[in-house]
Amino acid sequence: MRDPESGGDSGIPRSEVQQGAERPTRPAMSESLASSAVARPLWRNRDFMLLWSGQVVSTVGMRVTTLAYPLLVLALTGSPFQAGLVGFAQTLPFLVLYLPAGTLVDRWDRRHVMLAADGVRAALLGLVVLALAVDGLSVAALLAVVFIDGACFVFFQLAESAALPHIVPRHQLPTAVAQNQARELGADLAGRPLGGALFAAGHILPFVADLLSYVLGFLAMLFVRPGLQNRSDVDHRRRGLLADISEGLVWLWHQRLVRALVALTGAVNLVLSALTLVMIVRAQELGASPSLIGVMLALPGGTAIAGAFAAPWLHRRLRPPTVVIGSLWLWTCGTAVLMWLTSPLALGAVVAVTALAEPAFNVVVTSYRYALAPDRLQARAVSAARLITWGAVPLASLAAGGLLQSLGARGTLVAYAVFMVVLAAVVTTLPVIRQAPRTEEIPRPE
Repeated sequence: MRDPESGGDSGIPRSEVQQGAERPTRPAMSESLASSAVARPLWRNRDFMLLWSGQVVSTVGMRVTTLAYPLLVLALTGSPFQAGLVGFAQTLPFLVLYLPAGTLVDRWDRRHVMLAADGVRAALLGLVVLALAVDGLSVAALLAVVFIDGACFVFFQLAESAALPHIVPRHQLPTAVAQNQARELGADLAGRPLGGALFAAGHILPFVADLLSYVLGFLAMLFVRPGLQNRSDVDHRRRGLLADISEGLVWLWHQRLVRALVALTGAVNLVLSALTLVMIVRAQELGASPSLIGVMLALPGGTAIAGAFAAPWLHRRLRPPTVVIGSLWLWTCGTAVLMWLTSPLALGAVVAVTALAEPAFNVVVTSYRYALAPDRLQARAVSAARLITWGAVPLASLAAGGLLQSLGARGTLVAYAVFMVVLAAVVTTLPVIRQAPRTEEIPRPE
């Protein structure tokens, strides 16, 4: 299982900020560029396909090393806690950087941010490859590398998410979000078995593959047109960093529905974002090889891709509360079943069933952000929510390492199952979620 809304990862519900702004010459030009694609399917939208294709490659590379990092640390130290510590360092930027990064992305050129993020990540992987080649990689050095890698991920995802309404017209945003989900899920399907096979063949190979993927993503981004934001909105603002950050936080506090979804997703991520490490350790307890672990973790990708194709259809036909509450109970049941299984492939198969709900959940919640937030606050809207939703991820990694060390994999799954049952029961009774409107019923922010 993964984050419920990895976006453009894995997605997670994001908060939205509401603020008016002037829209002279450049904004009109930017909006008309997106609107010109109204009659075209997404596969004929040049900028969307360049961005999407480049990120397909780099996301596969990321999934390769998502599996390789804990396997490498376990090979070097034999310690599940240190493997969890590396996961904590890689996701710590979610907790400490999202608020300032959202403000900076709203100020900076979004295309340049994405180029810089992929360029820095390629350089980092080059350093890892070099250190492995000379047998000079320590866990301490790996902690620093994965922290910077996580920081680049934060900046890239904020910029990509905020730029999307400038690349596709508004009515195609749910489809674009679903296609990004398919990208992420397809990367899971291909990347994790590839990561296990490459790691089994040589510990350096997954990191070489990830290095090449970032280079290709950078090259594709070079050909995406500039102008992925309303320039006048950036020029109009001359306030301090703290004032801009507080604007997003204040907005989130006053949005009851989004606030509830953010709190829900943060709680869910305490479990779902840690399950990869728990399943790796459980599979190793059952005697699985790295290649079999890769296959186990890839199984959800196939069903989730089917869910991504169905997500726009479900978004049009089901009300949001049905999707949100139904997904939560499906994940709860799946987590409860995992603790009884004694086969790595059975673990993967159960998670594959629960993965069907992820894309529809992500499309519903991401659509709320695009429905509520004006362009100039898009990145801050995401960052205010992700402080909670993705800020839970490093805490989850740290907690998972400690639970695995003290309870073992099966005991950790029992604890997670109890937590999810209580959470699902509480959320099902909340009127703010049960009575949530369709996004089409929300007026466009001015």
